[in-house]
Amino acid sequence: MSEKEIPKDLNEEEPQEGSMTFLEHLEEFRWRLIYSFLGIVLGTILSWIFIDYLINVILLKPAFDAGIKLQNLKPFGQVYVYLEVAIICGIILSIPNIFYQFWKFIVPALKENEQKYISSIVIYSSFCFIIGIAFAYFIMLPFTLDFAAHFGSQDIKNQFAINEYLSVIISIMLGAGVVFELPMITYFLTKIGILTPMFMSKNRKYAVLIILIISAFLTPADIVSQIILAIPIGFLYEFSILISKFVYKKK
Repeated sequence: MSEKEIPKDLNEEEPQEGSMTFLEHLEEFRWRLIYSFLGIVLGTILSWIFIDYLINVILLKPAFDAGIKLQNLKPFGQVYVYLEVAIICGIILSIPNIFYQFWKFIVPALKENEQKYISSIVIYSSFCFIIGIAFAYFIMLPFTLDFAAHFGSQDIKNQFAINEYLSVIISIMLGAGVVFELPMITYFLTKIGILTPMFMSKNRKYAVLIILIISAFLTPADIVSQIILAIPIGFLYEFSILISKFVYKKK
């Protein structure tokens, strides 16, 4: 009986050269998390070295400008405040490294000609995040804190606990930093085929509603701050549509 070439099962796919198995992806993901964590640790140590300057000069300045008096209501409240500020500032300082590790993780899913843009994407993403934090610090916080300090009866003195004050300003700044990543998120989702410029343009009215909800979620009960955050989000959405169109045409 002559030997015949037995066809391979159509359902069996040979692993492509350079592809990674599921376990290899998990291992790669683990190392990217470790590198990100090490960056946060180094950023936290650096922040702790300048912790007095970060708190007294940078974070307390908006309160002083608004005439707000802060107080500590817990026995070790300031210890936890210092640790919290050091860790959060460490995360902010390590944002470029976190973005870099994220994009390095998805490199295998990118084409060779797309991988060369990773450094530019990391720089742009970090820049957008910092711009968002700066927008919140210099524009949103003065309006928000001035409203909080002077709203209400003159017979009631508005004094804030230091931990609640820092929680408010840090959440606003981090929230604005995340919101300003919208163009970069749009680029990524369009690149992998989940988002299209047609979809974004068609659902613009729903996007406006979502923008208002997001701005209300990221800001205190202050209509002024909500409007201030909603305006740049609206511009970022329109700019993201242009980015999506550019990427969509290149596909």
